This record gives sequence, structure tokens and C-alpha cells, in this order.
Amino acid sequence: MNKPIIELENVSKIYKLGKVNVKALYNINLKIYPKEFLAIIGKSGSGKTTCLSIMGCLDLPTRGKVKLLGKDISKFDDRELSKIRGKTIGFIFQMFNLIPTLTTLENVTLPMIFQGVDKEKRIKRAKKLLKLVGLEERMNHRPMELSGGEQQRVAIARALANEPQIILADEPTGNLDTKSGKMIIDILEKINKEKGTTLVMVTHDIELASRANRIIKLEDGKIVKELKRKK
Repeated sequence: MNKPIIELENVSKIYKLGKVNVKALYNINLKIYPKEFLAIIGKSGSGKTTCLSIMGCLDLPTRGKVKLLGKDISKFDDRELSKIRGKTIGFIFQMFNLIPTLTTLENVTLPMIFQGVDKEKRIKRAKKLLKLVGLEERMNHRPMELSGGEQQRVAIARALANEPQIILADEPTGNLDTKSGKMIIDILEKINKEKGTTLVMVTHDIELASRANRIIKLEDGKIVKELKRKK
């Protein structure tokens, strides 16, 4: 069996709100393997987004270990976290998070600038990615000139800019109509199958989650159920 690409060992996350401690995650043990498509489901407040943030080096656990590509990142400083995040992980958010003053092409090239990719290479790659998501004719449009579904497809292209091994998607269809949502999940599934990119998706939509190879259900910060799709 392959070694896990992401591993959480006894991970807990506690937030302090004044004098109150809020347990967002409690004793999470989870292994995610290369090329896997994992869905994380649960009600609002169950810890889904916190779990994804810790996997993506956007937050650190209060207790426990987080391993990414076999490296324990639990004690990494901000600089080390930023470096491994930029090279290894692509993020897709519910709110798209595109920069409104930049064109579609410029939004996709942006992550490559931070990784030191030269201009010619990043433009060539951005055009290729926009073609992958069916937006090669919209590369000079700005976000406000695009539909919600088109903006999310730009966000997918941007997430793939640095050829990450892992895509973390937080409610990627949450702001979209049914047709656009289906298109987005089709693209993500295609990337997972054809490129072998590990995909972890947080969703409240059971139908979308059923597309994954494995489903983890969180409740009150704990894993309460695990389901595997039959081959």
C-alpha cells in the first residue's frame, strides 16, 4: 500500500473565545492516500472546514500531529508552512476568491509568480489550464464579467497552477446552481482520475459526496462514520 500523502494523528483543535474553550476537532485520526478522492461531510459547526484548514497548512492543531508527504508539519513556522503549501496544495473555496481587478488569465498566473515561474512559462500554462476548464475564450474577462460557474472554473485552474499533488475544496459548489455545480464536480473528478491529483472535498451535499471514493462524516469535531464506494 502507498504511504499516506496526508496523515492526521490524534489531532485536536481548540479555539479560545474569551474565557470559553471551543473544541472544533477532537482526537481525529485520518490517513489520505495519493490519488484518492475523499469527501468530508457533516452539519454546520461539525469541524469540516477546520479539518481542511489543518490539512492545508492554513492552521495548526492544538494537539496531535499532521504529516504532509511524510513530514510532520505540526511544528513548522509560518515561512515553512507557506513554502510547502505553495508547492504541494491547491485550494478551491466556496466564495471563489478571485482578484476582481485582474483578468481570468492574470488570476491563474498569480500563484506561479510567487513560485518564481518565468512569465512565458506561466502564461503558457495558464492558457492550457483555462482550456482544460473550458474557458479559453474568456481569458481576458474579469471576474465580474463571468457567471458564478465560470468564476469557480477559473478558481480550479488557479488551484492547478503550480501542479499541486493535492487539491483541497471547501464547498466548491455551495454558491452555484445545480447545472454549474455538476460541471464543477465533473471537472474535479476528471482531474482526480486523469491527473492522479489527490482530492479532498468538504460538502454538505450527500449526492456530491457520493462521487468520492471514500466519505468521512464529522459530528461535534469527531469522525463518526466512514464509507467507501463500492468498485
